[in-house]
Amino acid sequence: MIKTAHKIIATFFYSGYFPVAPGTFGSLIALLVWLFLPAGLLLKGLLLFGIIVLGFGATQSFISELNVQDPGFIVIDEVAGLWLALFLINVVHGPAIIWSGAGFILFRLFDILKPFPISYVEKYKGAMGIMLDDIVAGGFAALIIIIMTLVV
Repeated sequence: MIKTAHKIIATFFYSGYFPVAPGTFGSLIALLVWLFLPAGLLLKGLLLFGIIVLGFGATQSFISELNVQDPGFIVIDEVAGLWLALFLINVVHGPAIIWSGAGFILFRLFDILKPFPISYVEKYKGAMGIMLDDIVAGGFAALIIIIMTLVV
C-alpha cells in the first residue's frame, strides 16, 4: 500500500510514464491542475508545501525501492518546481494564464538546460538532488518573469 502510494506520488498519478518527454508531460499536467484548481492562493500555497514534502519522501522511497538514481518517470520534482514558479507568479500577478504559460516555458528551459546553480544542486544524491534542481529552476523562472513584468 505505501509503496503504491509512493509510486503514485513520485510519478504524479502515473503521468511520468508517458512515453515521450515525461518531464514535460508531467509539467503540462501539473500546469493544467494548477490552472483549473478552484482554490485561492492560501490553499495553493498549502498544496505546494504538501507536494514538496510528499515529493521528497515519495521520491526517496521509490528510488530506494528501485535502486536507481534519477529515473525519468519520477516527475513530482517537475510538479514541485513548476508549482513554486506559478505560486510566486500568482502572488505578484494573480492567476493570469499568460504569465502561467510563460512560467511553464521558462521553468522547462531552466530544468532542461540546468544553468548554475541548478546544475550544482542536481549533484546531490537521492531525493535531495532530484527535487532541489527543479525547485531552484522554478524559483528562477518566477524571478525572471516577475523582474520582466516589473521593468516593463
